[in-house]
Amino acid sequence: MKLTIEKRTEGVTEVRAAGKIPAVFYGPKAASTPVSVSESEFMKAFKAAGESTVITLTGVDEDHDALIHDIKKDPVTDKVTHVDFYVIEKGKKVQVAVPLEFVGEAPAAKTLGGTLIKVMHELEIEALPKDLPHVIEVDVSVLKTFDDQIKVSDIKLPAGVTSEVDADEVVALVNAAKEETEDAPTTIDMSAIETSVQKGKKEEEEIPAE
Repeated sequence: MKLTIEKRTEGVTEVRAAGKIPAVFYGPKAASTPVSVSESEFMKAFKAAGESTVITLTGVDEDHDALIHDIKKDPVTDKVTHVDFYVIEKGKKVQVAVPLEFVGEAPAAKTLGGTLIKVMHELEIEALPKDLPHVIEVDVSVLKTFDDQIKVSDIKLPAGVTSEVDADEVVALVNAAKEETEDAPTTIDMSAIETSVQKGKKEEEEIPAE
């Protein structure tokens, strides 16, 4: 996937007014360079690539293979206001967090009425840029009872991809539904309760006569 960038000479206000997003690219072998990118083209690329797919930046000097390292958004409009591209060093593996995509149905949830708990939503992996997956699928159909768990070691990773997370970390499980119980009404022994009249009479009897 390719994305055209331009060297940035204007201020960020002018860049945004022109329908572009201020950005910067940098890396172990690439100096930090301020650039801009078409907002519509970036959003199209980001939707398709996310933060774990290599994008080839073109238009400034030589082409650069990069990852979308960080994005900033306006807290009100949710529009992207700045992008960081991390230029990958050729021949070097990179570590990225890849989203987990849960597929299938968990029998323990569908049949037994439990609740599917997704403990992890992304997995930190290491791979060469060419081997980076866009998402990693997790099949929850193996969760047949409330004792079953899916751990990191159970996830099938693509060739050339290794996990950076402990193999025993839990990824997903199914919890049994909690039964709602109504508290039984407490029976009140009215004979054991003194009325205000009875209490007043008792106190009056206890006052010694003068």
